[in-house]
Amino acid sequence: MKTDIQNQMFKEVKDKTVFYRAQQYAFEYIDEVLNRNVFPSQEALDNLSIFDEDLPSKSTNAEVVLSQLNAYGRPATVATLGGRYFGFVTGSALPVGLASKHLATYWDQAPAMQVLSPIGSKLETVVEKWLVDLFNLPKGTCAGFVSGTSSANLCGLAAARYRILKRQNWDINKQGLYNAPKIRIVTGKQAHSTVLKAISILGLGHDTIEWVEVDNQGRIRANDIPELDSNTILILQAGNVNSGAFDDFATICDKAQTAGAWVHIDGAFGLWAATVSKLKHLTNGIENANSWAVDGHKTLNTPYDCGIVMCNDSEALTAALHMAGSYIVQSTQRDGMFYTPEMSRRARVIELWAILKYLGKQGIDDMILNMHKRAKQFAAELKTIEGFTVENDVVFNQVIVRGDTDAITESVLKNVQELRTCWAGGSVWFTTKVIRVSVCSWATTAEDITRSVNSFELAIKMCDLNSANT
Repeated sequence: MKTDIQNQMFKEVKDKTVFYRAQQYAFEYIDEVLNRNVFPSQEALDNLSIFDEDLPSKSTNAEVVLSQLNAYGRPATVATLGGRYFGFVTGSALPVGLASKHLATYWDQAPAMQVLSPIGSKLETVVEKWLVDLFNLPKGTCAGFVSGTSSANLCGLAAARYRILKRQNWDINKQGLYNAPKIRIVTGKQAHSTVLKAISILGLGHDTIEWVEVDNQGRIRANDIPELDSNTILILQAGNVNSGAFDDFATICDKAQTAGAWVHIDGAFGLWAATVSKLKHLTNGIENANSWAVDGHKTLNTPYDCGIVMCNDSEALTAALHMAGSYIVQSTQRDGMFYTPEMSRRARVIELWAILKYLGKQGIDDMILNMHKRAKQFAAELKTIEGFTVENDVVFNQVIVRGDTDAITESVLKNVQELRTCWAGGSVWFTTKVIRVSVCSWATTAEDITRSVNSFELAIKMCDLNSANT
């Protein structure tokens, strides 16, 4: 005998009305998102108060639930799928990726074990091989499919911690950190905050970091790196979060290898430069590192969420993320839980596989090179407008720009955001306030760039007008 709620849900499965309605709303969103205002209107933001309610005591009709989401949630989204969102390094999503994720949502796979998801296990095995080939990494490099580079950095550094201590006959899994041999952490002064977060979570401590000066593009100064040893984790960047600059991997990794240090590369968006024929010089030498972190949902434009940790020491990675239990069914094929912190996670590899298969090597090259070209265009057009200074060499997809003073820069940014033609975010470049423009959408066209630059021009004129009126 079925309960009332079971009967209701079985009916929804059978008649499919709720699924068709969701698809209709999704198609309506896709139709508008490329041309609508990038940031929600104030009215849309105010209308979110509709969700401030007590949890209903009884079941709500499924179509009513979807209708509310569509009517009030849809206008309050940020149009990151479009071509004029330049705020955080937030990629769009390829149509085939959205479609594959939609299909995979109905499959609802959790690829912790091969027995839980044979398709998840197979695609993780295949994509791991493809990524090693794309990035030209050492044979035998393994990959874990996590939520983003925050998790990937944590996994890579956990593997480094395990291996460095194991060399000294210290088993971190059994003995913990108390009285453990010292691990040195060396990184540049503009390391990303997710790296610092991972160091903190792993119990290695911010105060132990040996900071290295960076040059005027944010690259770690190779000559200022201290003498390394086999107890050292050296953390480098493929893509400075502001300037997009790349560390000198060839020189630094050679030095680290000689000393026996572990090199981890935070390549959230920049590692993909290795897949572009005209940009891969930026990543020369990355193959000599030990672990790498990269996102799919940034430069590759997979739907959220999609992160990848890769490691040339599979024993260190799987030991650091070890999993045990009498109920676990290990197979002779890939059991994904051994390569990630989570056991319960969705099969995000499905849309990652679909996008890689769809684009192929040439498509990846073309898409990412276009992002670089559009970033160069953005910088070039901004330079023609009086009052703007571009602060960085545009080597990849990042542009950092400022006004004549911090106050003007902040005012321009506020105006740009309120105009809603495009959306950019603020940052601090050394000690100066800047606007950070991140071009990382497949949908960004030359027309999108010009339209956005025109918005910047209007924004700075508004500053002049306001100044004249005060």
